[in-house]
Amino acid sequence: MGHMSALPGQSAGRKVLLAAPRGYCAGVDRAVIAVEKALEQYGAPVYVRHEIVHNKYVVKTLEKKGAIFVERTDEVPPGNIVMFSAHGVAPVVHEEAKRGRLATIDATCPLVTKVHKEAVRYAQEDYDILLIGHEGHEEVIGTSGEAPDHIQLVDGPEDVDKVEVRDPSKIVWLSQTTLSVDETMETVDALKTKFPGLVSPPSDDICYATQNRQLAVKQMGAEADLVIVVGSRNSSNSKRLVEVAKLAGAREAYLVDFADEIDEAWLEGVTTVGLTSGASVPEVLVEQVLEWLAERGYGDVEIVKAAEESITFSLPKELRRDLRAEAKAATEDTDA
Repeated sequence: MGHMSALPGQSAGRKVLLAAPRGYCAGVDRAVIAVEKALEQYGAPVYVRHEIVHNKYVVKTLEKKGAIFVERTDEVPPGNIVMFSAHGVAPVVHEEAKRGRLATIDATCPLVTKVHKEAVRYAQEDYDILLIGHEGHEEVIGTSGEAPDHIQLVDGPEDVDKVEVRDPSKIVWLSQTTLSVDETMETVDALKTKFPGLVSPPSDDICYATQNRQLAVKQMGAEADLVIVVGSRNSSNSKRLVEVAKLAGAREAYLVDFADEIDEAWLEGVTTVGLTSGASVPEVLVEQVLEWLAERGYGDVEIVKAAEESITFSLPKELRRDLRAEAKAATEDTDA
């Protein structure tokens, strides 16, 4: 555990436990850079289907640079560039883009792509696929779209009783990458009790970054009176960190987008504050919370280190092409 000395004038005994790792994962970093690179190379506008990552600050920052976020592919005028978000999309969305005469950049996180490929493979082998995840989440919609006839959603242990399969000896579970590890395994255990022949995926679907951030929160949760998670309310992995903190023993835990959302009343009787951020949160937002806390006597910061992260992903291959020319050619071919 690293340590930084208390600043002059700070209250003795009060401290912040700062989680490491926190913030951007490799998939988010790749997706955000992809939007910035596309704007540099092709100029504005670059359309992005759905929020590139689930973070208010990131979306607003990219909008100022010329990104236009849309919910549906048909909102993008023909002859333009559309980027698919880190959460992934179903094959039908790629077909919509082609029909709409759009050039595409696929910024799907490679770890989500891995789950998509697993879904396709198991569907080809005629398995019933039980996808553990939250209904309505973009990642779940995208994965389900890879094999809609074979996939059924299991949204927690309480859903297990409703699950019906064709052949109990030929079923496999997959999961949304941003879930709580413990919650997912609780669902898996319940499924295995009902279906002893349940097959597990060849490698863990929950992403390394989600697991590492949860592990750091577990380590500090027992010691922290209050845990502040920086992240947006539509971020699945950020919301899970709040849950993990409470389960780990924190007296209270809150999710905030910005430092000015913190209620000073939360600090009443609090000696130790745990601080972390979701996988789509830029570090500048954490630094602002640290400053806010230091101004209120919490200037002593200890690092709680759960893991080292060195994974990086290469940018989408489409950024190596002249997509403006491709999009223009697509409209000309149709008009001809």
